[in-house]
Amino acid sequence: MSAILIGCAHGTRADAGQQTIRDLLDELRTAMDIEVREAYVDVQEPKIDAVIGDIATRPEGVAAVVVPILLAGGYHVYVDIAEAVEGRTDVRSAPALGPDPRLLQIVLERLDREGVPHDATVVLAAAGSSDPRSQADTELAADMLREHWNGPVRIGFAAGPSPSVADAVASAREFGEDGVVAVASYLLAPGLFQQRLHEAGADYVTGPLAPHPTLLEIISDRFHDALEP
Repeated sequence: MSAILIGCAHGTRADAGQQTIRDLLDELRTAMDIEVREAYVDVQEPKIDAVIGDIATRPEGVAAVVVPILLAGGYHVYVDIAEAVEGRTDVRSAPALGPDPRLLQIVLERLDREGVPHDATVVLAAAGSSDPRSQADTELAADMLREHWNGPVRIGFAAGPSPSVADAVASAREFGEDGVVAVASYLLAPGLFQQRLHEAGADYVTGPLAPHPTLLEIISDRFHDALEP
């Protein structure tokens, strides 16, 4: 019997964001042909600990793998999910989806789709977290983007730490970085945070990363890597 994939997202009150994650999980069910269950660390039900509690214990082998549908590690990965799997030797947790160079390829596709000049300043806009591990993952993602982008790359956060996306855009304008500023969404789904990106004063704003087939590939890789002995 194959292990269950538990796709654990953050959770959102936005209907469009909720549907985007559910559509992603439906696509995983079809692509991987395994049981996929949804779970959340905040805002939405069912919470991750309840989902794991509903999975029958498997004396031998792996019953389930929790794949964080999150773009960076941090408190939700290292505390919420870690505590939920604690004590269940038959349930494993995988790393977050990012940083991963394939995610930045999606970002580049979104920038090209919007027609952003390749020498423009790009503000990589992440959700934001007070956890330094999450911030470090976002910094690494920005470094990955810099490897393939001709213009300056800055970081901005939709919430939490500084600089905010709006402040990062304003700083780019202040320093006159080629005059064109684009905000590249480093968010998974539409919602309040994505709306904030559109209010930051940039010349271009890209859409969130989902839907995209590469996300299915990354989630599948996280799942199978976690099953390795």
